[in-house]
Amino acid sequence: MPSLSYLAARLLQIIPTFLLVMVFIFLLVRMLPGDPAIAMAEAKATDAQVEQIRRNLGLDQPLPVQFMVFVKNTLSGDLGRSIMMKAPVSEVILSRLPTTIFLSLYAIALAVLLAGPLAFLAAMRANTTTDVVIRGVFQVGLSMPVFYIGLVLLTVLAAQLRWFPVGGYGTTFLGNLHHLMLPALSVALYTSAIIVRNLRASLIEVLDADYVQFARAKGLTPRIVMTRHVLRNALVSTVTLLGLSIGNLMSGTLVTETVFAIPGVGRLMLEAIFARDYPLIQGLTLTFAVMVSVVFLLTDVVQSLLDPRLRKS
Repeated sequence: MPSLSYLAARLLQIIPTFLLVMVFIFLLVRMLPGDPAIAMAEAKATDAQVEQIRRNLGLDQPLPVQFMVFVKNTLSGDLGRSIMMKAPVSEVILSRLPTTIFLSLYAIALAVLLAGPLAFLAAMRANTTTDVVIRGVFQVGLSMPVFYIGLVLLTVLAAQLRWFPVGGYGTTFLGNLHHLMLPALSVALYTSAIIVRNLRASLIEVLDADYVQFARAKGLTPRIVMTRHVLRNALVSTVTLLGLSIGNLMSGTLVTETVFAIPGVGRLMLEAIFARDYPLIQGLTLTFAVMVSVVFLLTDVVQSLLDPRLRKS
């Protein structure tokens, strides 16, 4: 198991990342066109009322003062109040966050189930017809954007065949699995194409390594050689790639949730941008940053379990 010092060092690396994200969010949000005070005010609001709203939001203060207030409130857990939802930002995000997490985990599970066995089969039969077919099929998935795959699945499997609903989330666990099958599959097809290529190449490289040949010469069974020597070493780079894929997936759910009308934080981000909802945009971006940082931390931990040498780096 990774030592406490190793975990502490990885956790400390998140702090500067989080601070840089806060600076970037603060500046980027204020570069967006439009005035949130006007968006928040009613249609018949006077200039004085708009100015009062601007003072309540703190937008009349200099940028350094606004930033210090933003940092102080964020560290205390106060993300402000959503302009369009008329509710605390933390409550709005928490109401949508489970949907996005469920969708992300669902998509990654499907990607691993698709990519793992096929990558192994392609590596065992490298440069054969089976290998060429597997790589060719996944190359098609890699060449198409996720939203296009989603639209094809939505048109064929939902609109025409009516096997799946065209959108929504469901109310039970099985209902969630059913409603989110198409969006999860559209993401999984793209992600599994990346994993297949990487895992296949890693398996072929490790299978030809000297220590694997030596293990076979000692008379170890194929199962022991495969589990202790081949898979353990081949999975190191694939775990890194999988962690990056999960991070990109969780922060890139905007398109997927919009195409399939899923009430997650990705779609909420799009709504917040159109509404010029500064507090909600800031809270959502910070949420994505924290989720991605946690995924990268877990990736480092899994890598250190597979290769203990990484704990010394």
